[in-house]
Amino acid sequence: MAIDKSTPYGGIEVSSEAVAQVAGAAALVCYGVVGMASKNTLKENINEMLKTDFVKGVYCQRAKKGGYEVDLYIYVAYGVKITEVASEVQKKVRYDLERTFQMPFRKVNVFVADIKEIQ
Repeated sequence: MAIDKSTPYGGIEVSSEAVAQVAGAAALVCYGVVGMASKNTLKENINEMLKTDFVKGVYCQRAKKGGYEVDLYIYVAYGVKITEVASEVQKKVRYDLERTFQMPFRKVNVFVADIKEIQ
């Protein structure tokens, strides 16, 4: 799904891959996030970790009341407080998306796919 934006100079279409790259990079910077998970791997193979392919772990859609919603599927490190990691991911991703694309993102939903022990 592409994001459409109108400016005085014309229309801009932002691809979902661009949103996924910005959101995925912002999520991986957060403390406690080990990697990105795919929505499909939750059903099939939960042990697949995606470190560079953010597109599979981020889903963007238009919100009902205007703006956009982003769903992130992440792996969290063992021993960290999951609620704090999810909260920080939400804040960081929303800030980076709104700063980069200059449009409102109403929701950033974080789904923890698994907890990984770092060695």
